[in-house]
Amino acid sequence: MPEADTSKSEKNFFIGMPQTSEPFFLKGSNSYDWGMKNRLARIFAAASGKTVMLAFDHGYFQGPTTGLERPDITILPLAPHADALMLTRGILRSVIPPSLDKAMVLRASGGPSILKELSNERIALAMEDAVRLNACAVATQVFVGGEYETQSVINLTTLIDRGNRVGMPVLGVTAVGSEMVRDAKYIRLATRMCAELGAAFVKTYFVPDFETVTAACPVPVVIAGGKKLPELDALKMASAAINQGAAGVDMGRNIFQSDAPVAMIRAVRAVVHENMRPEQAYELFLDLKKNP
Repeated sequence: MPEADTSKSEKNFFIGMPQTSEPFFLKGSNSYDWGMKNRLARIFAAASGKTVMLAFDHGYFQGPTTGLERPDITILPLAPHADALMLTRGILRSVIPPSLDKAMVLRASGGPSILKELSNERIALAMEDAVRLNACAVATQVFVGGEYETQSVINLTTLIDRGNRVGMPVLGVTAVGSEMVRDAKYIRLATRMCAELGAAFVKTYFVPDFETVTAACPVPVVIAGGKKLPELDALKMASAAINQGAAGVDMGRNIFQSDAPVAMIRAVRAVVHENMRPEQAYELFLDLKKNP
């Protein structure tokens, strides 16, 4: 039994100082439960409202991608510089040390390989396992306009229902097939669908008129890095996206396929969190590349 409070000093209830309830900093997230907000606050930095996610979940459908042949060697040096890692549970358990204090976003969909129709995905992760692994979010592809569009949408909504039961945010990833036109009209459709169906945040591609995409999406939008670009071009893309309302980046190949990956992720961080101009960030990259 705890001892009784026998202090003779006068108690201070701070009469006249009302308790404050600050709104949650992330777009569209104020009505979520505490656990959901706490997980999102581990992915997105409260100071900037932005995130630098490091994506290396490519192997779930295309095997040992260039630069990911040995993630224990190529990815672990990058992990301390990311806000969140987007990966599969297999790599999480086999490669990532539990002592790493970073947010984990788990790939939750899968099925076909690059040899088959990619839109024929199913849910490939139990929510119980995501909770067991202390994930901060789970992610699934949505193939708007694809052959299995409806199935991928049901994958998303099923995950959202399961995630809401345990306070797990769901990231809706807009998958653009080779037959789709990557323009603002299509991206607005795909991102808005994900948000309307309950995704806590959305990952998509940067396109011209991107400010209309972020304006029309009521939850945070992060951009995919896409194919490998020259470092300055990748930094320019990240900067333009941030200036047009993006809440961060989820880059993979533009970081781990760089000839100086640690320098590159640090330069990306400067763009995202400090709003550094891309030319200045590129000079930072060159300096860090020369003097690690």
